[in-house]
Amino acid sequence: MRIKSDKYPGLYYQKGGWLFILCLFLTIRMTINLQAAENNLIYIRVNQMGYVPQDTKVAIAFSNHKIQKKCRLIRESDGKIMFSFRSREIKKHGWANFKYYYELNFSSIKEPGSYHLMIGSSQSKSFAIQQDVYRAVPDSLLVYLRQQRCGYNPFWHEVCHRLDGRTMFAPFPDSAYLDASGGWHDAGDDLKYLLTTSYAVPVMLMAYQTAPGIFADSVNSYGETMPNGLPDILDEAKWGLDWMHKLHPAPDMLFHQVADDRDHIGWKKPGADSSDYGWGSNSYRVVYFADGKPQGLRKYKSNSDGVANLAGRYAAAMALAYRIWEQQEHRNSPFAQKCLKAAGEVYRLGKQKEGVQQGNSYWAPYRYAETTWADDMEWGAAELFKATADSAYLQDAIRYARMAGAESWMGRDTTDHYQYYPFMNMGHYVLYPLVNDQVKTELAGYYRDGIEKCLSVAKENPFKIGVPFIWCSNNLAVALISQCYLYEQMTGDQRYHALMIAARDWLLGRNPWGTTMFVGIPANGEFPEHPHASTYALTGRQITGGMVDGPIYASIYQQLKGIYLSKADEFASYQTDYVVYHDDIADYSSNEPTMDGTAAAIFALTVWAGNQEK
Repeated sequence: MRIKSDKYPGLYYQKGGWLFILCLFLTIRMTINLQAAENNLIYIRVNQMGYVPQDTKVAIAFSNHKIQKKCRLIRESDGKIMFSFRSREIKKHGWANFKYYYELNFSSIKEPGSYHLMIGSSQSKSFAIQQDVYRAVPDSLLVYLRQQRCGYNPFWHEVCHRLDGRTMFAPFPDSAYLDASGGWHDAGDDLKYLLTTSYAVPVMLMAYQTAPGIFADSVNSYGETMPNGLPDILDEAKWGLDWMHKLHPAPDMLFHQVADDRDHIGWKKPGADSSDYGWGSNSYRVVYFADGKPQGLRKYKSNSDGVANLAGRYAAAMALAYRIWEQQEHRNSPFAQKCLKAAGEVYRLGKQKEGVQQGNSYWAPYRYAETTWADDMEWGAAELFKATADSAYLQDAIRYARMAGAESWMGRDTTDHYQYYPFMNMGHYVLYPLVNDQVKTELAGYYRDGIEKCLSVAKENPFKIGVPFIWCSNNLAVALISQCYLYEQMTGDQRYHALMIAARDWLLGRNPWGTTMFVGIPANGEFPEHPHASTYALTGRQITGGMVDGPIYASIYQQLKGIYLSKADEFASYQTDYVVYHDDIADYSSNEPTMDGTAAAIFALTVWAGNQEK
């Protein structure tokens, strides 16, 4: 009689036969050996991009057994052991799910080269130690911004969404035509938001100001390979500026969003967009007016109560552009003057309607739910003061700075989606050199308050990451890097430098999954290969440079509508019931690249690309 074993599926035996006993013994032994082998594995996580020589260099190793062997730093050019050292056990594991965690500190090694770490037979990914290791990274991130362009798109080599758009909520009859073509597709979809663009543009301009010499000139204004005498980052910023000008067609008018979640109907080519907003497929799309009131064309209404969040960032972007293009074009630049005029007009709209204009949805309750605005008006006022020397702007900036204070996501376990956008207050940094010592102390204190809260969180986990894993957690890591860096620049105080490095290294591979969070970076590393994006879904081509949303609370992931995995989870061994990340095209919560997150990362990584790390 053949009987199936319940404990070991697939095993059948002849009742009472010696063959069964032998098979059972071998199966049990094999199972034990496999489990023992898995328990003995050592995983080593490093920053796969690498380190500038003066960096703090700390990798992480983890295992389910104690690590007794020394760690070796191997130079790859000749296999030489450059450093052999004991790892330091980390006692606080927090949400991590392995039994033992260790720090591998090789900060003393500064010799340029390509390296890897080894413990026994376990080996890390390769990484570089090199002064200019980050120099090309910001330009690599710009590649993703170019493939997000709406209008002429150099990835597709065609023009899309020529008919954007038909107006809603404007002070004239609905469905009037407004030329809202251009800008960037927001993420894996084809929506366009002033909410995100109004941060992406000025943060790229800030990156240029921080290290203008690192940016190449390899493309023209259309993103095609053809130098045009302008750094590529300014070409990209101007693509956004031109679209922002279209959304401000008159001194008292501002539009804020093109399309809505009627876009979310599956993968589609931008030039053949099958979504229908009432005018047929691949036709006109709705463009929403910023009236400072709750909006929504169906039951899901926003909680909008003003326009100051958009107006402040808009003004900051345009005032920054004025100063940069005046310099680029040797003064009296028509484009610069146009930007300065728009900055003042839209800033006044913000003062008239203090509050927030949130994103709009149609079918679902998901939207950009920003609730803060004083920080944006501070930034806009500070940039306008620098552009005009009008003291009224400076007084406004100080007032708004005190209103904004240290309000932030920092130290919170969770927030609404994009509630504290743009995740850090650039205004405090811009205002700092313009004010007296008393106000400087206040501004630095606001930054320090948030960073201290992140530091407290970071101390509780082995990766020293101090952000909550809400949707777009990678954006928070980028913001933390930026805030730590700007605080250092303001005060000279480097007490948070290790926290800043830890957040950078988290994004570049020193995390449980051992992957960077940037598509295609570094080219020889482990990075997101299956991003949630139409460009990848329809072509299979790598969308280099895009920063994905990043790890998310398992509790959020499990509650999202329509989410699933399209393939076996390659990171299953590292997932916890607390936080997950999936390199899967179907996971729109953790693996979708975003335009604004990538733009913010350009600024954060410019810190090292410009070799300003102290």
